[in-house]
Amino acid sequence: MAKNVMKTFGIAAGVSAAVLLSSFASQAFAMSPFQASYQFSYNGKNVGSATRTLSQSGNNWNYVFAAKAAGMASATETSKFSFDNNAINSKSFSRTSKVLIHNNTMSINFNPSSKVISTKKDDKARSFPWQSGVLDELNAELQIREDLKNGGLKSNYRIADAKEVESRKFVRQGNETVKTANGSYDTVKVVMKHDKPGRETVFWLAPKLDYLPVKVSHLDKKSSYSLLLTGYKGPTK
Repeated sequence: MAKNVMKTFGIAAGVSAAVLLSSFASQAFAMSPFQASYQFSYNGKNVGSATRTLSQSGNNWNYVFAAKAAGMASATETSKFSFDNNAINSKSFSRTSKVLIHNNTMSINFNPSSKVISTKKDDKARSFPWQSGVLDELNAELQIREDLKNGGLKSNYRIADAKEVESRKFVRQGNETVKTANGSYDTVKVVMKHDKPGRETVFWLAPKLDYLPVKVSHLDKKSSYSLLLTGYKGPTK
């Protein structure tokens, strides 16, 4: 179970970009610092908690996703970037996770001067050609938000992981009201398409909270995982 829980941490953070796809773009705010907390559930049972935190120092931005599950697993992901002319410029991304006594690490460094993206997962190092506009799993969420405010979404978003740069697509599937410990929110439902059968990831975003994901659900064959908002500090409409 612990290993499956850790998969969920990655899903919740890594595909958070999807939750910002909606037709409510005109209601969005300028990118601003915020903090959100979530209840984390496995197969319908509450097993832990998670937070998303965006902070700023000048033009240096720091986005962190942290999660823990009942003392048996924890994970932290951090994205560092700058922001110019409505575009995110990725600097670095890191992930650390622990399941019982086992630790795992992953890092990505974006090097535009040397035209290289360098990655390291545990002891395995890789590098591939740098491309302008490549995002990481966390800051992609924020770039999509800015694109919505400034004319519309791209057909694909290039996102780097430990092995490559890949394109991702997301599909909107209507609107729903979601009840959370922090209140009820009108949301836009978005689904990320998976290549593997038996997998489905669904997101619910709240325009009132600047398209913050208030709920995330992932089904992997017979196992299910979810995040549900418990608290929020940041811009509201």
